[in-house]
Amino acid sequence: MANAVITKDPEILGGTPVFAGTRVPFDALLDYIEGGKTLGEFLDDFPTVTRNAAIAALEQGQNTRRKRSSKCASCWTSASRAR
Repeated sequence: MANAVITKDPEILGGTPVFAGTRVPFDALLDYIEGGKTLGEFLDDFPTVTRNAAIAALEQGQNTRRKRSSKCASCWTSASRAR
């Protein structure tokens, strides 16, 4: 994917998902947010990550989660009908 916001490379942090062009793990952003810190605080502490990249990564994560949830719901519904 040419415009990947998050990349995985075994040579960078052992394949941990990072913001493209950085060594900043995506999980660091999630940890900040879960810990009650703001996006601004994260960006201040990790200046190699742009605001656009952080927002795009969060949106991609949300879309991925929604797709997984809808697949699980349809599987669950199919399994319920089979009973």
